[in-house]
Amino acid sequence: MTFLKKLIPGLAVLAVSLPTFAADAPKDKAAPVPEPKSFVSEKTGTFGGVKLKYKAIAEETYIKNEDQKPVASIFSVSYIREGEKDTRHRPVFFIFNGGPGSASLWLHLGLYGPERVVVPSDATDDGAAPYDITANPQSILDVADLVFIDPVGTGYSHAIGEGKGKDFWGIDKDAKSVAEFIRLWLVKHQRWNSPKFLSGESYGTTRAAALLNALQGGWTNISINGVVFISSILDFRTAIAEPGNDAPYISYLPTMAATAWYHGKVDKKGRTLEAYMDDVRAFANGEYATALRQGNRLTKAKFDEIAGKVAAYTGLSKQYVINANLRVHYMRYLKELMRNDGVTLGRLDSRYMGKDYDGTGATFDNDPSGYGINAAYTAAINQYLHQGLGVTFTRNYDVLSDKPGRNWTEKKPFYAAGYPNVAPYVGTAMRENKDLDVMVACGYYDFATPFFAAENTFNSNGIDTSRVSFSYYDAGHMMYVHEPSREKLLTNIRAFIKKTLGNK
Repeated sequence: MTFLKKLIPGLAVLAVSLPTFAADAPKDKAAPVPEPKSFVSEKTGTFGGVKLKYKAIAEETYIKNEDQKPVASIFSVSYIREGEKDTRHRPVFFIFNGGPGSASLWLHLGLYGPERVVVPSDATDDGAAPYDITANPQSILDVADLVFIDPVGTGYSHAIGEGKGKDFWGIDKDAKSVAEFIRLWLVKHQRWNSPKFLSGESYGTTRAAALLNALQGGWTNISINGVVFISSILDFRTAIAEPGNDAPYISYLPTMAATAWYHGKVDKKGRTLEAYMDDVRAFANGEYATALRQGNRLTKAKFDEIAGKVAAYTGLSKQYVINANLRVHYMRYLKELMRNDGVTLGRLDSRYMGKDYDGTGATFDNDPSGYGINAAYTAAINQYLHQGLGVTFTRNYDVLSDKPGRNWTEKKPFYAAGYPNVAPYVGTAMRENKDLDVMVACGYYDFATPFFAAENTFNSNGIDTSRVSFSYYDAGHMMYVHEPSREKLLTNIRAFIKKTLGNK
């Protein structure tokens, strides 16, 4: 297992990677494209207390160019309740992860799917096989059909024929191909008049916002009823620290404070975490933001005062904050907070602790919250697809490939040139679709996509926050690896579906 060699600060990629064995299958232009494969299973299960029969369909869908030639194969797994006579009131959830080179296994086997993999809830390492793959009775399959999508370059999805991976690797390119997949799925399953939801995690939230524009932005309009943004990153300016951009330091400060709270590095003074976060939010958007804008105009006395407050909130020494010029980079924070305890903290989830070879380094060797879960999920998705769903592919299932990101159109740094901001797409979509509601799920200990960045993003960009619900969890980026948070998140998603469809 290798870590991304050039970790970009604030990158909304799941920082867990495996060796990459070419996201695209070798192509011979003279060879004919084989027919897409489909693997169908009939199953039963109890979800939300409702026993039901459902069909599991693992299949390839071919995306065609203007000449109607296949250029990409998108792999998906659909779960469709059988015997449903009134699909007019049966929602369909289209679900994907991020990366942008990540397959959908995390949300599939971690949260939404009818089966799930069990990892330690207390942020300890998942170890080695065997892992428990068990029924997920809290899956929302009783109230919605589920479609898990692996975009081109992830999972089993790849370019075919004359297509090339780079034809699909960019914010708009990616959204266009996934939108076309959704259209084809609706045609094949005759579900045009069903309520439609999107759910993405990490870069998958970027994809979801771009999809709103791709699906609703023209006369061939596919309107969406609701979007569940999990660990959101829409405006990259809020999370990518570069000289002259102070927004990330504001974004990450509450996450640092939450982490210090969790690890007992601040005085809790009888307050709740929620109350403490309110204090930090007010400071971050108030005194702290003003101080950063002042730059060299800040007096020495005020600089010293702000440094003391940052230190008190984050658990760092005041001198360290002074040395950082009030701007503590989050990657260094993960190494510094518990340096004297001999441990480093996780980026995806700062509850996780690991040990590095060099205790004096600026950043960790590898992400403890990455290697703490990736073996279990990788084993589970391969076992489940082959044994549980009858998939017979022998090619590699790309869990998280850096190939899409390295070839992403917007790639300075990586795919964030010029700080792309897709949040205005959400505002436009809500103005032009009165039934569109939004749910934003945030982990307090998430250093990949900090919750305060999401709050600041959704409270601007023309978004109607009266139709946006925020929920918070005592975990990190994939908050569902923490059992109480997984249960709470699914409860909140069920309530969101009910509320959204109640508007109709």
